[in-house]
Amino acid sequence: MAIRYWEFEDAALKEKLKSPNVREIAKIYFDNETKAYRFSKALNEVKVHKELRLKDCSDDLPIATWKRYLDFGVTVGILKHENNAYSFTDRYTRPLKNISVYIKSWMETEKQDDLGILFATANTENQKKRGGRRASQIVTEVPAVPGPAVQPS
Repeated sequence: MAIRYWEFEDAALKEKLKSPNVREIAKIYFDNETKAYRFSKALNEVKVHKELRLKDCSDDLPIATWKRYLDFGVTVGILKHENNAYSFTDRYTRPLKNISVYIKSWMETEKQDDLGILFATANTENQKKRGGRRASQIVTEVPAVPGPAVQPS
């Protein structure tokens, strides 16, 4: 997810709201242009049909691709999947606002979290090196500075 918060500040948002488009929504979730296009295509189809079944999807993309992007829309809360049809959810904006309130509240608390307790089952060992050079093998070379050579006296 790539939320560029400065693009959604009050002044910028006012400009965006004058002509909203699906590309802006897709670019929040995908940096990759192709993935953003496919997600936009799925959202657009749902917008056109109000309720979209996989059998009603166009032949532009394979059914598995349609399903993957429609299911992603369900996962992030834009879409709902009921009765074998995808449609827009009406619960999207409030939870997103609540998430931002929760993050702001956490940032303002003085309490320090004990990550060892919060993530008790996480693998906390140092990750083993998988290749490349070790730090001891890296030789720093000083580039030669062109100019007159200075003789030691």
